[in-house]
Amino acid sequence: MLSQLIKNLPPLIQPCAALNVEKCSGSLEHLSDSETGLQQALIRVLAGSDYVADQLSRHPRLLDDLSGSGDLFSAYPANTYQQRLERRLAEVDSEEQLHSVLRQFRQREMVRIIWRDLTRATDMRGTTADLSALADACIDQTLTWLYDDCCSKWGTPHSTPADGSPAQPQKLVVLGMGKLGAYELNLSSDIDLIFAYPEKGMTEGGRRVLANQDFFSRLGQKLIQALDSITADGFVFRTDMRLRPYGASGPLVCSFPAMEEYYQNQGRDWERYAMIKARVVGGDQCAGAELLQMLRPFVYRKYIDFSAFDSLRSMKEMINKEVRRKGLHGNVKLGAGGIREVEFVAQAFQLIRGGRDPRLQQRELLNILPLLPETVGIPETAANELIEAYTFLRNTEHAIQAVADRQTQELPADQVGQARIAYSMGFDHWDSFLAELERQRDRVTRHFADVIAPTEAAPHSAGQASDWLQLWNSEFDEAEGESFFARHGLDDPQQARKAFNNLKSSRSVQVMQAVGYQRLQAVLPKLMDEVVAVENSAETLERVLLLIQAVIRRSSYLVLLAENPGAMRQLVRLCSASAWFSETLARQPVLLDELIDQRSLYSPPSKEALQSDLRQQLLRIPQEDEEQLMDTLRYFKSAHVLIVAASDITGVLPLMKVSDYLTWLAEVILEEVLEIAWRQLTEKHGVPLKASGVSCDPDFIIVGYGKLGGIELSYGSDLDLVFVHDADASLFTPGHKPIANTVFFTRLGQKIIHILNTFTTGGHLYEVDMRLRPSGNSGLLVSSLKAFSEYQQKEAWTWEHQALVRARVIAGSESLRQRFEQVRAEVLSQPREQGELTDEVVKMREKMREHLGTAEKDAQALFNLKQDRGGIVDIEFIVQYSALAHSHRYPQLIEYTDNIRILDAMEQVGVIPADDAETLREAYKKYRSVGHRQVLQNRSGPVSPDELEDCREAVIRIWNSQLNG
Repeated sequence: MLSQLIKNLPPLIQPCAALNVEKCSGSLEHLSDSETGLQQALIRVLAGSDYVADQLSRHPRLLDDLSGSGDLFSAYPANTYQQRLERRLAEVDSEEQLHSVLRQFRQREMVRIIWRDLTRATDMRGTTADLSALADACIDQTLTWLYDDCCSKWGTPHSTPADGSPAQPQKLVVLGMGKLGAYELNLSSDIDLIFAYPEKGMTEGGRRVLANQDFFSRLGQKLIQALDSITADGFVFRTDMRLRPYGASGPLVCSFPAMEEYYQNQGRDWERYAMIKARVVGGDQCAGAELLQMLRPFVYRKYIDFSAFDSLRSMKEMINKEVRRKGLHGNVKLGAGGIREVEFVAQAFQLIRGGRDPRLQQRELLNILPLLPETVGIPETAANELIEAYTFLRNTEHAIQAVADRQTQELPADQVGQARIAYSMGFDHWDSFLAELERQRDRVTRHFADVIAPTEAAPHSAGQASDWLQLWNSEFDEAEGESFFARHGLDDPQQARKAFNNLKSSRSVQVMQAVGYQRLQAVLPKLMDEVVAVENSAETLERVLLLIQAVIRRSSYLVLLAENPGAMRQLVRLCSASAWFSETLARQPVLLDELIDQRSLYSPPSKEALQSDLRQQLLRIPQEDEEQLMDTLRYFKSAHVLIVAASDITGVLPLMKVSDYLTWLAEVILEEVLEIAWRQLTEKHGVPLKASGVSCDPDFIIVGYGKLGGIELSYGSDLDLVFVHDADASLFTPGHKPIANTVFFTRLGQKIIHILNTFTTGGHLYEVDMRLRPSGNSGLLVSSLKAFSEYQQKEAWTWEHQALVRARVIAGSESLRQRFEQVRAEVLSQPREQGELTDEVVKMREKMREHLGTAEKDAQALFNLKQDRGGIVDIEFIVQYSALAHSHRYPQLIEYTDNIRILDAMEQVGVIPADDAETLREAYKKYRSVGHRQVLQNRSGPVSPDELEDCREAVIRIWNSQLNG
C-alpha cells in the first residue's frame, strides 16, 4: 500500500519519500492496510519532512501514540500543553532529568504539529498558535520548576520593606518578543525573551542570602540552559536574549524601574517596533501586566507619530543591504515582497496611530491587517491581498522548515528540494508554485511601496531648495536677508526675515537633536516653496513658522509634512486664510493628521455619521477609563471643528451650514456625555425611580438655550444649558449605595459639567453657562419639570421668557422632551398685555446697550456687531418680542427656535412685512458672517460702522416700527 502511494508522488520526490519510509519502518509495523487515510497522510508528511522520519525512527512507538490518542487528528483544547508538561515535570527531581523530559516532550509535539500542518489538518494560524502555546508551556513550566529549586537553595526573593509595608515575595517575569509574543512562531523559530523582576531586595529563608538581581540572574541563566542547550535529545527552543535593554552587553535581568528608565530615556525606534509584540509568556502574570502597562507610553504615542515611517524605512533599507550583500533574494522572509515587508506595513500604522486607536494595540498581524481599511484608510483590496500573501508566505516558510527543522527561510536551489516544497504547498510543479509565489510577492512589494517607500516630494527646484537651506545655515545681516526674501517673492521681506530669524534663533531649535534638525531641514525648502505661492506670503510664513516652532520637540510632525506634500499645501493654504486656524494647530499639533485626507477635510459628516463615528470611538475604550473617554471626546470635537473651519475658510460651506455642523457636533457630544455620566452614576447608585417600582428612562433632559438652542453655534461658543428631570423627589435609588433622586440628578448634572468643563491635555470640551436655569446661580442645578413649569408661569421675568423662545431639548429622555415642549408652548403662548410687554423688552434692551455696547464717545468710529443699536441682539429681540406677543394667536411663531425660521413664520402670519423680514434675515446672516470672519482671523471687538451702515440703519428702522411704533 505504501509503495503504491509513493508511486503517486511527483517523480522527483519519490526516492526521498521511499528513503524516509525505510528509515522509520520500525514505527510502521503496526500500520494496517485498512488505515488508508493515515497511510496517505504519512506519505505526504514523509515526502515533506526528514525531521518527522528521524523522530519516528528514533521513537518507534511515537506514531502509534499520536494516532491512538487521537492527537494527530484534533486540535488541542486551551492549556493542554501546560497541563501535560506540568504532569511530566512533577516527577522530575534533577536539572538533568528536566532537560531530558523537556526535549522529549518537544519532539513528540513537533511531530504532531508538522504532521497537521503538512496534511492541512489545520491552517497556518492553527500551526503558529500551537507552536506558540508549546513554547509558552515549556518556558512557564520550566521556570516554575527552576524557581522552586532555586528558592530551596538560596531563599525566596523579597522586596525591600518600605513605609511600614512588609517585604513581598518576588517572581521573575518573562516577556516573549517577536513572533512568540504575537502567537506567530514558525516551525523552527528561535524565541526572543526579556527577563525582568519587580524591584530590588534580598532573598529570605535560604541557606545563603542573595540580592534579587543576583538570584534572578542565576535563575535566568538556568532557564536559558534548560531551553537552549543541545544534548543527546536535541534542544527545546533556541533562545535569544539580545532584545533586552543594552543588548548582549546589558544585564541579563532588569528591575521594573530600570526597564522603565531605559525605554523612556534610551529606547530606540527599533525597540518600539519590537515591543509591539511583547507578551508575558512565563512567571508572574500580574506583575508582567503592570510592566507592560508601564512601557505602553514608549510604544504607543498619544499623538500621531509619523516618524515611524522614517524608522521603518531605515530598518528596511538596512535589511535590503544585507539581502544584497548576502544574496538573500530567495529568502521568503527578508527578500523583496517577503514576510517582513507585510509586517512592516501593519506595524508602521500600529506605531503611528496605535496611541490614539486601541484597536491597533494588538500583537497578531492577522488581527491588524483587516482593521487597516477602517482605521487608516488603505483600500480593502490591499488589506485582503496582504492577508492572502502573508498566509501563502508563512505556509511556504513552514514547508521549508519542515524538511529538517532548520531555521531558514531560503528557497531550495536543488531540483529535489524545490519539488518537495512545491508538493507540500499543493503544486504539481516548481514552476507553477514559483509563479504563484512571485505573484504574491509582487503584491506585497507594491503595497509596501505605497505605505513605507519614499514618497515623491512636491516638485520644486533643487536650486531654490539649496537657496533656502543656504539662508538657514548662513549668517545674513538685515539688508541681505530682506533682499533675499524680496528676490524669492515674499510680499513683506522685513516681516518674513523676522519670522525666519525668530525660528532660527529660538531655544527650541538651538537644543534640537541631530535627527530632529535633519527633519527640519528636509521640511523647510518644501514649506517655503508653498508659502511664496500665496498672496499674503509673509503673514502666512509668520503663522506657519509659529506652528513649526510648536512641533519642534515632536519632530515626527515634521516627518508628517515631509511625507505628505498635499497636507503641507493645505496647511499653508488654510493658515494663509486664517490666523485662528494656524493658532489652533499650534496649540494642538495632533490635529495635523486631519490635513492628510482632503476628501474628509472638505466634507464635514452628517449628524448621523458624527453619531456613528463617536460611538465607535468610545466603544473601544474601557467604560471605567474616564480620562481616556474625556481625551477621546476632546480630540473628536477639535478634529471636527477643524474640518468645519477648513470648509468654511475655503467657501465649501455657507454660514448657515457652518452653524448647523457646529451645533450638530455639540448635540452628538452632549448625547454621549449624558450617557457616560448616567452609566457611571447608575453603576454606583442604581437607576433612580420615576415612581414606586418604575425606573427612569432616564427622565432627564439637557435643554440648550442661546446659540445652541437656536442652532447658531460658532467657533468657541459656550453652551447655555438647563437640566430638567421628572422623577419623584421623595424616592431613592435602589443600588448598593442608595441616594435620594434629587441628589442623584444633581450629581448627574455635576458630572456632565465636569466632563464638559474639565481642562485636560486636550483642552476642555465646552464652557458651560448654567445661569439661565430657574432662579439663576442661586437656583437648584437640576429642576424637576413641575418646578420648572411653576417657575416659568409664576416667577420668571420677561427676559427669561425671551430666552425660552430659543430653548430646545438637546439630549435625554424622549418622553420628557415631549412634556417639556408642552410646558414651553404653554408658557410662551400665554396672552400678554402688549404695551407692558413692549415696555419690558425695550427697557431690557436699553439696559444691555448701556452695559455691553460701545461707549457713546466711540459710537461714531466703532460698531459692536452684537450689542450696539441696529446689531444682532436688536434682531433677536424683535424675533423674541413677536413670539411672546403673537404666539397665543399664531403658534407657528414658537415651533422653531432659530431666528431665521421664526422670521419666516413672522412673515407668513403677517406680523411683519415681507420686505422687513427679508431685510432682517439678510442683515442677521451678514452680521454673523462678519463675526465668523473675525473669529477666523483672531480678531475681536467692534468693527468699522461704515461697511455695515445700510444693514444697521434698516434694523434700527424695523426696530422702531415693531417696538417703538
